[in-house]
Amino acid sequence: MSVISVKGLSKYYKVFEKEPGLGGSLKSLFKREYRQVKAVDEISFNINEGELIGFIGPNGAGKTTTLKCLSGLLYPTAGQVQVLGFTPWERSHAFLKQISLVMGQKNQLWWDLPAIESFILNKEIYEIPETQYNETLTVLVNLLDVKEVLNVQVRRLSLGQRMKCELIAALLHSPKVLFLDEPTIGLDVVMQKKIREFIREYNQKFKATIILTSHYMGDVKELCKRVVIIDRGKIIFDGLLSEITKKYADHKILQVVFSHKVPREKVENIGLVKKWDELSVTLAVKRSQVSKAAAQILENYPVADLNIEEPAIEDIIREVFTGKDVA
Repeated sequence: MSVISVKGLSKYYKVFEKEPGLGGSLKSLFKREYRQVKAVDEISFNINEGELIGFIGPNGAGKTTTLKCLSGLLYPTAGQVQVLGFTPWERSHAFLKQISLVMGQKNQLWWDLPAIESFILNKEIYEIPETQYNETLTVLVNLLDVKEVLNVQVRRLSLGQRMKCELIAALLHSPKVLFLDEPTIGLDVVMQKKIREFIREYNQKFKATIILTSHYMGDVKELCKRVVIIDRGKIIFDGLLSEITKKYADHKILQVVFSHKVPREKVENIGLVKKWDELSVTLAVKRSQVSKAAAQILENYPVADLNIEEPAIEDIIREVFTGKDVA
């Protein structure tokens, strides 16, 4: 059953363009030039109940704009969207009580008050029964291990502690759909890992449907089986994360360690040299040529170690965004 259904969603903006200098400013008083920006351009996808989807793309690809349309913050230029059977931009109370949007760069907690005060406010806004509030708060506080900081002013919390409290504030009403926009941005690797573990556990415990955007591929790799890649407002991939390698990488990586020095030119005809020193080389070799290349290296060179690996998913995604040949 589709919890989120998107058909032909588009969001266009008119952007004012002014020529530089005083002359440009005077000219713009009488005649303004605009261009159309297609932030989201006729995208379609469906997400089922309990799925945790990675929504990835370069800066300006349309990720956040899409989430804002799905959560009802923006009215689209065209297209149809259904979330839990509701049209998001109608912003009905029944809809808003079942979703939550967490943006890593935005605050919803009161800066000068302890986090617990914001939690109590949200309890009243979402009309959460006292018993349900206490039970949910206890579960979330234990999962995120923030009991000791609930009564500390938000301004005095570390970034990681604040992000944990932001998640609690967003989840107190037990939303069925959760939009996470860069939830680990700016956090150190330890705190990133803790936030990922919480998101995974929350998804499994409450069967929530989650869309996650992140520039950290570690977030996506650890949490998401399915990914949607958006670039310049269009979806260029929608499928299993494991399928990205098959679709975009027509090569494998050979990592070779030599027992003594080998000149670079000796191995340049075997594959594309990615990394080199006189005692080791990393080569990108066409999939169809991997066995032949490995045999050639083992037969002709003093090999101490040889590994054949798939290219790193981060490298593949980077090449997709830049439009370069991954091999």
